[in-house]
Amino acid sequence: MFASITANLPIGLCLLLGAGLMILEIFLPGFGLPGISGIVLIGAGVIMAALAHGMLTAIVILLVVIALLALVVSWVMRSAAKGNYHSEIFLKEKDDLDSREDMQVLVGKTGRTTSVLRPAGIGDFDGVRLNVVTEGGFIERDRPIEIVSVEGTRIVVRPRQDA
Repeated sequence: MFASITANLPIGLCLLLGAGLMILEIFLPGFGLPGISGIVLIGAGVIMAALAHGMLTAIVILLVVIALLALVVSWVMRSAAKGNYHSEIFLKEKDDLDSREDMQVLVGKTGRTTSVLRPAGIGDFDGVRLNVVTEGGFIERDRPIEIVSVEGTRIVVRPRQDA
């Protein structure tokens, strides 16, 4: 039994390491070294299995490896689509609550329109150009405006009354 394990160890290691590299490739952008190395190692494992145990065994091993890789890829994609394991697997994003609080500092800032707001357009606030929306009215170009509220990424402005 020990002789059987040691004789098949290189085949098993090639297949496992190749499959592991293929799974790692899922999480890396592009098609790079882990993917190519995984394909080469799986191919080497299948060829060694064919030489040691025959072509039928090698084909069965290849089909099992492909099926397992398909299951793992399917599981990872489904988990990513549902949002499961998002924070552990993929890049972390800044919390939405923090970014909403950060945008609230804009309320009360004054600036000028750099385009016609009907009702959306661009406003300039101390040299910073922002996409803004009016409360519903039309504001001409180069008029003073003031930010009245921020709702997510939507910046609501109105014409400045003192101008």
